[in-house]
Amino acid sequence: MTDRIHSEHDQGVALLTVDAPKSRNALTLDLSAELAAAVARAEADESVHAVIVTGAPPAFCAGADLTALGKADAEGLRSVYAGFLAVAGCTLPTIAAVGGAAVGAGLNLALAADVRLVGPHAKFIPRFLELGLHPGGGMTWMSQRILGPQQASAMALFGETLTAESAVKAGFALRFVDGDHDALVQAARDLAAPAVAAPREVVLSTKRTMRQTSGLTEHAAAVDAELAPQLESLAAPAFAERLAAMKARISGR
Repeated sequence: MTDRIHSEHDQGVALLTVDAPKSRNALTLDLSAELAAAVARAEADESVHAVIVTGAPPAFCAGADLTALGKADAEGLRSVYAGFLAVAGCTLPTIAAVGGAAVGAGLNLALAADVRLVGPHAKFIPRFLELGLHPGGGMTWMSQRILGPQQASAMALFGETLTAESAVKAGFALRFVDGDHDALVQAARDLAAPAVAAPREVVLSTKRTMRQTSGLTEHAAAVDAELAPQLESLAAPAFAERLAAMKARISGR
């Protein structure tokens, strides 16, 4: 079986699956580049409103290919990062459906998504210390931003692993999905459904604004940042149509 990123655009969602079963979905340079290209195709497809990233069972992603990692210079490391950095920079909402081990670069791939859902066998394993390797790809920034300094330090400095349950408790994963991989992916599709139903430009602009406001320290600055895109959405035909439909439903009660 050829290792690949399986890309499926269906019902408003791009489902991207790292499919390399012999290596437990480890990211080779080719797979990383292929994942970045798949993210770009999803962004370019106007029918897609959200992206789900997952791994072919039983793993999520066992990390970077160790041979490529061992030979890498600065440019090579950036090539290793390319796949998960594309997910991190994606203009569409992203969900990581984690059904198995997410190790090293696989942990970074999970960190790169906006939201994480976990199945019973999910594990988040830093493994950098075990290899005598400094974290890379922005792991220290992403983990502190999502987990806070204490839990991020436990992972980066002490190699602490998070199970599915502890990931939810720590706020790393949104929720636990009790079931097989298909149930996990379906839960991710269900989560994505409101974004699929919404006007695509509103989804895109909301994600842009969330990135803009995440570093702000004052409420007033966030109000200002939201003003122009909210006015644009108020002027759009989609808002007028949906407002009229909602009024009609209310009046018909």
